[in-house]
Amino acid sequence: MNQIPLNTANDIPESVARALHEDIGSGDISAELIDAEKIAKGTVISRENAVICGRAWVDEVFKQLDSNVAIEWHVSEGDWVTEDQPIFTVSGNARILLSGERCALNFLQTLSGTATTARHYAQLATNSQIRILDTRKTIPGLRLAQKYAISVGGCMNHRIGLYDAFLIKENHIIACGGIAQAVNKAQQISPGKEIEVEVESLDELKQAVTAGADRVMLDNFSREQILAIKQLDLGATKIEVSGNITDHSLAQYLDTPIDFISSGSLTKHVQAIDLSMRLSI
Repeated sequence: MNQIPLNTANDIPESVARALHEDIGSGDISAELIDAEKIAKGTVISRENAVICGRAWVDEVFKQLDSNVAIEWHVSEGDWVTEDQPIFTVSGNARILLSGERCALNFLQTLSGTATTARHYAQLATNSQIRILDTRKTIPGLRLAQKYAISVGGCMNHRIGLYDAFLIKENHIIACGGIAQAVNKAQQISPGKEIEVEVESLDELKQAVTAGADRVMLDNFSREQILAIKQLDLGATKIEVSGNITDHSLAQYLDTPIDFISSGSLTKHVQAIDLSMRLSI
């Protein structure tokens, strides 16, 4: 299983508790149709090809509902599965299995969908040294979970939030009086944290490099503009390309002199994987 970062692992119980509360609320009245002592077994299958991600969230759902529920996983985190392939088997109190089914599958289908999309993008860039990054365009409340799924799929994380790295954009630059002033102030505020500057022209790129930016984001640059940076001395500054990049447009950047491509499509356009639980009582 992929190692879950500590901050993400610590977030799982809270995320699951919130999801269970919004779904079950004051109680699952439909589950009360089942005898309280009835024992059942359920097998979850995938109805399509996918990368599986989210095992820890599924485990936590049933742990919070009833620690006596047993889960047997038939695949590992990050495995590629095919249509009708069994993913896991869960056994225990029938009411508990029914109450936890949707919540567990919601996490698994969403994170598997995210990992599957990331795997697709990563494979497109297999023969390139360019690294594919996600963005902060994530599902509210699932930031850490989706960032984890991105790594399971084979892509990399951009900054987690507004606290772990600087991303200096147009309005920051205007407010500070220029790129050099903004970079200098960032260095004073939090020495050691990465400073990235979003630029809209080659002139602004040169200013950011001169100011000592760790990374420069070329937002909506044409291919010709990107190729032109080969003529510049960038020093240690890394180059990132962003702006409406999808799997259909990715290829045009793979032979350019850049280090990273960031795409919000990895998380905001994700399609949940179709999963189904078959219950036997």
